[in-house]
Amino acid sequence: MHGPASDLPVRLVEVGILAGEVTILDDISLTLDAGPPTVLIGPNGAGKTTLLRAAMGLIPVSRGHIDWGGRDDAPPTRRAILFQRPTMLRRSASGNVRYALAAAGVPRSQRVTRAAELLTLVGLSGLGDRPARRLSGGEQQRLALARALARVPAILFLDEPTASLDPAATKAIEDIVRAVTARGVKVVMSTHDLGQAKRIAGDLVLLHRGRLIEHGPAAEFFAQPRTPEARKFIAGELLV
Repeated sequence: MHGPASDLPVRLVEVGILAGEVTILDDISLTLDAGPPTVLIGPNGAGKTTLLRAAMGLIPVSRGHIDWGGRDDAPPTRRAILFQRPTMLRRSASGNVRYALAAAGVPRSQRVTRAAELLTLVGLSGLGDRPARRLSGGEQQRLALARALARVPAILFLDEPTASLDPAATKAIEDIVRAVTARGVKVVMSTHDLGQAKRIAGDLVLLHRGRLIEHGPAAEFFAQPRTPEARKFIAGELLV
């Protein structure tokens, strides 16, 4: 399940996003290319979710521009996004995935097999016939990941996918992130959990008040943060 590279790299160039007179993102320049996961961190209201939505192509920019694989009009056919609280359709777990496969243009004759493969990938192989809305929170999140992967994305955006999950469910999601990364999918994920960022990030992006404060390899970020804001954030101090 290698994600095609047609939408990579995603380049944000001096991107600003306003909501009325409020600046949500301010002069963000960032390149998201193939490789290990990129993890967005920062306090609440830093702009992480807005950046993910903009990079997905869901919201327009107020200034600057975004391009995907060198094109600024690329339809989001090779991108997928998972929000914190995904909605489950009123059908079985397998039915949810088959619906996503149909929306992705997969021929009907292939959907049952593909759905089974995706459910296996996310650790739900024995739950295909169970109503999706009766799954646990962690299972629903894994099912939502299977639906997102039905698009065979080159890049997968995850908005704090483990925010409300227990440690076991969190580990299951992290294992899926590693698995899809190994298959060639670029994962860009926001989290408030620095321990999680250490475990899975290849590179880290620290946002604060809509600005990009620091970006670099995760190991370097934690060992030698370059900015006062990064040092405070790692130490658990409040950024103002």
